[in-house]
Parts: sequence; C-alpha cells; structure tokens
Amino acid sequence: MDKNKLIRKTITEQGLIPLYFHPDPDTCIGVMKALYAGGVRVVEFTNRGAAAQDNFEAMLKVRDKECKDLLLGIGTIKTKKDAKAFIRSGADFIIAPGMIEEVAETVHKEEMLWIPGCMTTTEIIKAEQAGASLIKLFPGNLLGPGFMSAIRELFPDLLFMPTGGVEAEKENLFAWFRSGVSAVGMGSKLITKTVLEEKKYDELTAAASAALQLIKEVR
Repeated sequence: MDKNKLIRKTITEQGLIPLYFHPDPDTCIGVMKALYAGGVRVVEFTNRGAAAQDNFEAMLKVRDKECKDLLLGIGTIKTKKDAKAFIRSGADFIIAPGMIEEVAETVHKEEMLWIPGCMTTTEIIKAEQAGASLIKLFPGNLLGPGFMSAIRELFPDLLFMPTGGVEAEKENLFAWFRSGVSAVGMGSKLITKTVLEEKKYDELTAAASAALQLIKEVR
C-alpha cells in the first residue's frame, strides 16, 4: 500500500483528526504524546505562528523515537513557500484552509496527500479536478451535516472531513457520520484551552480515547 492510501485509510478508520498549534515546543510534544496515548494515530499540527516550523520539527524528532506509527501532517498551508518548507521538514500530508492551486501543484509534485478546505460545490469540483481525494469541509459549523447530505451523491469518489465546530458529543457526531463524512477534524473542542495552559495531558488522553470510542459507536 502506498503512503497516501495508508494515510487515507488511517484517517477513515480513526474517523478523527485532532488539530492544534501552540508556541511552546514542549507543550506541542506533550499534546502529541497525550493524543498518541489515547489511541490517536494521525494528527494535524497547524501552521499558525512564527514557531510553527521549529516546533513541528521538534515533534517529528520525538515522533520518530517514541510514536513511530503516528502520521503527522501540517495544516493551514496557504502558500507554495510554506508547502515546500514543511515538505522538507518531513510532513506526512498537507492540509490547506482553501482550494489553493499553487499548494496543490507543489504537494502533488512530491506525490503527497493534499487535503484542501472547501465551502462550496464549485470549490469541491475544482479541488477534485486538481487531484484531491479527501476534502476538508470548512467551516463545518456553518455548513452543517445538512450540506454534506445534500452534496454526497454529487461526489461519489471523494472522502469528506468537516472541521470547525465539530463537537465530541454523540448527537453531533452521529449527525455528521450519518450525512456521509469519513472523518471529522477536531481542534479546541478536544484539545481545550485548559489542557494547553495547565498541561492536563492525562485529561486529553482520556478525552481522545472517549472521542474515538464515540465515533465507533455512532458509525
């Protein structure tokens, strides 16, 4: 199985991509290890601060020693320059907040998985034509499961993952998976401000494990 197929399979089986950023490298590593301990095997770190690349590289070093089967991708990639930089760093996959052609071209040249953010059917069609196989529905809280249900039959060959406002709560997850998504992205609803500020990693491990179990139940 090639790497991109493995990543898509892992995302689909896990049903969840946790995502976060923090300026402190030790906190970034602590969160990653806590998620891993909770059963998470694919994570998105977001490129949202000056320290993002250094912290990402520090995370990769720990991943390679302690969490070898963890797939670590980078999100919020908006430019060709950033895509190239994080590909050099060793990202397993690239997530963009929108349908950005120069990012798609850069990632595909490296034969890597590119996951673009889309909000309309036009954007989804453009992303599909540009080679996307997995679409990030963003922002998920504005689109809602009803949007996914309405477009599902238009795109039988694509996988979908809403991100933004997805709750680690049974009713919300059931609505999303019933609508046809393959996974959900979850940021602050899972990796809370309290966890980050107070380094409550045991709580995060428990929350991640509970979220994965809940997804199994609602499918």
